Amino acid sequence: MALTADGVELYKFCATENWTGDLANGLFQIGRVGGYFHGLDEGECGLLTLLRCYEPNDRVSILELLENASSTPSSFCFSTYIVGGPSDRQPLMCVGESISMSDSSSGSMRGVFVFPRMAADIQGTH
Repeated sequence: MALTADGVELYKFCATENWTGDLANGLFQIGRVGGYFHGLDEGECGLLTLLRCYEPNDRVSILELLENASSTPSSFCFSTYIVGGPSDRQPLMCVGESISMSDSSSGSMRGVFVFPRMAADIQGTH
């Protein structure tokens, strides 16, 4: 099934939201959708605050991935679960890039969170 140009099919299967990160201070800007799924307020939050929301077994590899991306301009992606409780797991995919690194600038990151829409009765089984 092809996605429609207006994103209707994409919206049917997932929620998406842009995010940005400032490498000088380690703060990320997330919006209303990202805040909702992460269980955080929208606005600024630290990288470690985001990581604490993720599947414990994935945190170290995601941190290493983002640390590597912060040292040189690059693209990256990862997938994990946001863990809200023993039976509350929301899949998350993230695609992003680090940009604008120079001697005079510490750079930034930007990307997209993709939150697949899962039926409540099968959410914990994936």
